[in-house]
Amino acid sequence: MLKTILAISGKPGLYKLISQAKNMLIVETVSADKKRVPVYASDKVISLGDIAMYTDAEEVALGEVLESVKKKENGNVTSLDYKKASAEELHAFMAEVLPNYDRDRVHTSDIKKLIQWYNLLVSNGETDFVETEKAAE
Repeated sequence: MLKTILAISGKPGLYKLISQAKNMLIVETVSADKKRVPVYASDKVISLGDIAMYTDAEEVALGEVLESVKKKENGNVTSLDYKKASAEELHAFMAEVLPNYDRDRVHTSDIKKLIQWYNLLVSNGETDFVETEKAAE
């Protein structure tokens, strides 16, 4: 699911991939308005499935971190308001979600974005963060 959810540099929110053309993508906002817009090759686009968070050992896929947030919040939007929370509150939240996260390389802004993306996805019905493993044939 996260492979088709995109973050576009310079544009707020998240976008769902709808279609691909030769020099552009057609995306739809994840928010309630479901507005479709073109994204061109010059835009910096990254799939949420390709994002990982730093830990003391290795990187952890964003899907696993979002799943951990979902377990902590029982599938609801976060109780913590990332806009009003202090840096200490945000780092305490992150420590609960991912205890061994790298405190030097995961910045406060990264934690805010994680919470913002999680809340946006959950409030719009997107809750399958980790791909279920297909049985070996």
